[in-house]
Amino acid sequence: MAADTDTMRIARTGVPGLDDVLMGGLTEGNLFLLEGAPGTGKTTIALRFLITGAQADERGLYITLSETDTELRNGAASHGWQLDENIDVFEVVPPESLLDADQQQSLLYSSDLELGETTQAILGAYERARPKRVVIDSLSEIRLLAQSSLRYRRQLLAFKHYFARYGATVLLLDDLSSDEDDKTVHSIAHAVIKLEELAPDYGAERRRLKVSKYRGRAFRGGYHDFAIRKGGVSVFPRLVASEHRSRTGRMNVGSGVPELDALLGGGVDQGSSTLVLGPSGAGKSTFALQFVSAALTRGEKAALFIFDEELGLLIDRTQKMGIDFQAAIDTGHLHLEQIDAAELSPGEFAHRVRAVVDEQQAKTVVIDSLNGYQAAMPQENALVVHIHELLQYLNRQGATTFLTVVQHGLVGDMKAPVEVTYLADTVILLRYFEAFGRVRRAVSVIKKRTGRHEETIREFRVGQAGLTVGAPLEDFQGVLHGVPSFVGNAGPLLNPALTSNGNE
Repeated sequence: MAADTDTMRIARTGVPGLDDVLMGGLTEGNLFLLEGAPGTGKTTIALRFLITGAQADERGLYITLSETDTELRNGAASHGWQLDENIDVFEVVPPESLLDADQQQSLLYSSDLELGETTQAILGAYERARPKRVVIDSLSEIRLLAQSSLRYRRQLLAFKHYFARYGATVLLLDDLSSDEDDKTVHSIAHAVIKLEELAPDYGAERRRLKVSKYRGRAFRGGYHDFAIRKGGVSVFPRLVASEHRSRTGRMNVGSGVPELDALLGGGVDQGSSTLVLGPSGAGKSTFALQFVSAALTRGEKAALFIFDEELGLLIDRTQKMGIDFQAAIDTGHLHLEQIDAAELSPGEFAHRVRAVVDEQQAKTVVIDSLNGYQAAMPQENALVVHIHELLQYLNRQGATTFLTVVQHGLVGDMKAPVEVTYLADTVILLRYFEAFGRVRRAVSVIKKRTGRHEETIREFRVGQAGLTVGAPLEDFQGVLHGVPSFVGNAGPLLNPALTSNGNE
């Protein structure tokens, strides 16, 4: 990547997120390659490129060798777009006589003549309109007409020099239908953008793109998730936490439960991350929601991203605990969103979280749970990197983040599906344990980077009064293992008459 040149004029693509990846857009007067298998979104991006130019009063030309004018306009209409008078569509079609098998074998329609006629038709269409932006769709047709790599390369070089003479910005589309390893165009193009579609074992397809080269300009490297929905393509640039820095005070954030705050050494620091770890049903969500409730009580804004629970059930059970999330949603203080792991890519999820923090100024963020987030990952080995960047970004924006992880098993030796405890600033551990013929629950803090905390283990219950945390269990040993030994009296235990709803 080379340094930017301030004198370069930029043609914005108008695709949300793509101009961010390209550090502004496409440098005017150059030839660019947009490649990808059929169905990856090339035509949609190209149409958006021309429409954006037309909105800036720049004439555009779409030269199609594969789709008809009607197909293009119908595709644009499906996204709510209209191709106005500033955009011309030119179809390069063979003469009707080419449909005759006898004519196809004559010297009149040899490959040489077909390529020459196609070239003249393309240049003629450009001469009539003299547009600022040009799309040629697709190179696979020109490659077939050229029949050899040498002729194909020479033809593309001729196009490049011709359009450069008039200062046109050209977008070449290639569907990679012949040979994906053919890099002929890569060396000619000013920049190369590759689109990919991934097919997970379950759920919707995932799409991603990368910029493999861009002469004379910096760009955001690596893969970036994108989606095609009504309204066009949306790109979600890969989150780089180091690019986002802000100064925030490190005040202490309490939960509203004095005993829990005492266990945490006074609470957690604003702009830190907390991991709540434990078996299924132990109360992980309840601990995170307690901090959300406290934030709302302080008049702050909060955000909940739920993977595992239906929103109606969540609102109902918190209502029974005396927490009115619906009222907070109605006033705009709480953003509550259910995430479908089968339909959402990690890049889009990070984009949504970032938008809530940036635009709505949410200061408390809950992701429940990382197990559901893991299910959204096409490649599990990248999960820790995604989480690291997201947590670093949230911390630097002054948002206090709570994440939950379900451990395998109920008692005894339990393991988490992903090791992320080293990423969190604070780790809260929940456990079931047996005492006097009852299944009880215990909480302890096993890590806190930002200060001291209690080293004790406390019993807790979840009932109609909400979260209740008891005194330290100093008369039991082996609580974290699940089957403790009693070494004192039963005084410290919470009143068994307090009913627990057994929910997360």
